[in-house]
Amino acid sequence: LEEYPATVSAKASHSSQSTPPVFAMATARPVVSIYNFDDPSTKASTVPMPHVLCSPLRPDLVKEVHKNVSKNARQAYAVGAKVGYDTAAESWGTGRAVARIPRAPGGGTHRAGQATFGNQARGGGMFNPTRVWRRWHRRVNVTQKRHAVATSLAASALPALVMARGHKIGQVAELPLVVSDGLESVTKTKQAVEALKKLGCGDDLQKVLDSKKLRPGKGKARNRRYTMRCGPLVIYNEDNGIKRAMRNIPGVETVSVDNLNLLRLAPGGHFGRFIVYTESAFKKLSEIYGTAKGGAPQKKGYHLPRCAMENADLARIINSNEVQSVLKAKLEAPATFARKQNALKNKEVYERLNPGVLARKEEQKKASEKGTKEFTEVQKAKKARMEESKKHNKTQKKGEDTFYKTLMKAFEAKAAEAAAKKEAEEGDAEEE
Repeated sequence: LEEYPATVSAKASHSSQSTPPVFAMATARPVVSIYNFDDPSTKASTVPMPHVLCSPLRPDLVKEVHKNVSKNARQAYAVGAKVGYDTAAESWGTGRAVARIPRAPGGGTHRAGQATFGNQARGGGMFNPTRVWRRWHRRVNVTQKRHAVATSLAASALPALVMARGHKIGQVAELPLVVSDGLESVTKTKQAVEALKKLGCGDDLQKVLDSKKLRPGKGKARNRRYTMRCGPLVIYNEDNGIKRAMRNIPGVETVSVDNLNLLRLAPGGHFGRFIVYTESAFKKLSEIYGTAKGGAPQKKGYHLPRCAMENADLARIINSNEVQSVLKAKLEAPATFARKQNALKNKEVYERLNPGVLARKEEQKKASEKGTKEFTEVQKAKKARMEESKKHNKTQKKGEDTFYKTLMKAFEAKAAEAAAKKEAEEGDAEEE
């Protein structure tokens, strides 16, 4: 891919219709190599890339079409009309302390007296019995089916999608893998296996063999006991023995280029199958699907799907001057205000308003916990304070020099003067 930069496809898209490749994808290669089927180390020639292999990828379309097309091979099934009702049962009526459901007649056996007909009864009829006139099949638009096949072919040419689907293509020279027409003349399975291994398909074939597992469920008894993964799909132009030679190789399927089937190109609705083309089949793709502008010669009224965007770089388009110049100015968001928070409940706000308060609270908490360093220091300071208080009391609080007694002496003189004055007033009162 490095040999063909994006400018190749850009120039090709502006060229005339007569130019062989007109690519819509920048990563598409102009030509594809053709390898000799018996000696893949040598290239026989090259061939232009068909336009159908450059179709846009539509996994949604492939999945929807595959879901509907896969229903068209179903066989109708239904229960018999008399199943559950093939007995002469009648209800016993009321008065016998049992339910009024119809019961099997007779006696002497376990069946006699058992409930019948009801869907809740053993051996009774089913609720809403299945019918053969159910809508089993689905009609799909022809153009949708053709688009799905085209995008599946394009996905099979991208190594990333092929590997994502689980195929082992580490030894494959290139994708799409095209071999000479001699492969169509192989008639023996041994020769076909040897040719596929030489082309680099050995790892994928071994993956199929290793994936063989016992099917869970009742399918084991219905002639589909085992399951295994899908291997390479060989697309040929003319069957000269290739179909018979490869029909017994596990995982390998063959299909004619004139009858491409979406169920083979995208098993399970997932595109990216590993495809091996023969030279004539690969060249015939251009004859069948033609070009994006010229239409498909062999499919009346059909044109290959177009890309929804020619330039998929959406960010570059949006940020371009042409787009930004006609857009409205960016609206500024309305001013928002933070919700008020209670500092008494929110520690972060409390710390912001009163720096260091949380650290002080933590120290106070540790000071009251025994065994901590802070608690020891608090007790040591308290002991020193008590000793200093006792020492002060011994020197300053003795006899008549204590603070209280010195204070009360100032009131004793006033108390005596008041008492004398009161006695004098009482004496004057007695003389009168």
